Amino acid sequence: MFDSLKTLPPDAILGLIAEYRNDSRAAKIDLGVGVYRTADGRTPVLDVVKVAEQRLVDTQDSKAYIGTAGDQAFNAAMQAMTFADSAQNDRLTTLQAPGGSGSLRVAAGLLLRARNNARVWVSEPTWNNHVPLLGGAGLDLQPYPYYDTDKHVLQIDAMLECLRAAPKGDVVLLHACCHNPSGLDPGEEEWRAIAEVIVERELVPFIDMAYQGFAKDIDTDAFIIRHLAGKVEEMLVASSCSKNFGLYRDRVGTLSALAKNTAQREVIASQLSNIVRTIYSVPPDHGAAVVARILGDESLRANWLIELAEMRERLRDMSVLLNDALKREAPAQDFSHLVRTNGMFCFLGITNDQVEKLKADFGIYMVGSSRINVAGITPDNVDYLASSIAAVI
Repeated sequence: MFDSLKTLPPDAILGLIAEYRNDSRAAKIDLGVGVYRTADGRTPVLDVVKVAEQRLVDTQDSKAYIGTAGDQAFNAAMQAMTFADSAQNDRLTTLQAPGGSGSLRVAAGLLLRARNNARVWVSEPTWNNHVPLLGGAGLDLQPYPYYDTDKHVLQIDAMLECLRAAPKGDVVLLHACCHNPSGLDPGEEEWRAIAEVIVERELVPFIDMAYQGFAKDIDTDAFIIRHLAGKVEEMLVASSCSKNFGLYRDRVGTLSALAKNTAQREVIASQLSNIVRTIYSVPPDHGAAVVARILGDESLRANWLIELAEMRERLRDMSVLLNDALKREAPAQDFSHLVRTNGMFCFLGITNDQVEKLKADFGIYMVGSSRINVAGITPDNVDYLASSIAAVI
């Protein structure tokens, strides 16, 4: 049966993690991993999560299945945090999914049932798993211009021109905030221009929100979702609690669908339930129950927002710190784009050969595109990092 199969190469980022772990150099730096880290290199369980988990342990009396849609209290809380009052609840349906990836995969199944040749426009570049995940599900993926790798700016005019040429009814995948891998997000006026084209061309927005609260705050980061909710008939939103709640391994996310009307909402909900049943049957509940408790309790929610702000501010501080260090160590090259980005990721802006030299000579690990996770930067390692970069450029 399996003799025809061949060994596949490891995922680029997972392979990088393995290389880093096997590197014995004391001064090594990991800028490739996709998780938040503190200044001492930890990816901690949030304090508010520990409190909510303890309350859950003290009160939970069953581990029975919760149904294909998942934890309803969690779904309601996440839907409210995503849309606020921008859309009529009788047009919205939200279900729990195993992380952002699970949400995306369920959404792909829905799109293919609605149109078996569904075409989805994705940014160039985009998250490294968007194409294999969505394309592997059977969607026809096409790129739209997004990031100018030479000038480190958003290619807004080229993006709009491309979307204006997209056939009516096509789907456009957008990053709500903290674009991965570039970290460069449209400003509010640019978002409005993108929304105008979506409405004009009758495109279906499909929004991936993996970092709500990591750019500005939970409301500002949801701007394009709430703006579009009042303008389009249909929309999909995949949300993740991996980063903003630190629940990476617990796999916590939602998929929300905005329908034309209540009748269509019920149709979509039934289809989503059936898709879930054929993939993973029911989602895991522990992480979702924790989030539901945090968002449903005024004190816990306030404490969560404080911890979220601390993570967000550390990321911004490290971007500034690296830019300042590079001004000293490599004044001939402009790295100011680092401070214009949001979230964990951005492009350093060096060549693949220079990336490889950083790894070989200095023990500094990042993906070949020079995407870095600024959470890997600390006040203690930034000078070594900057001097190493200066040595290879």
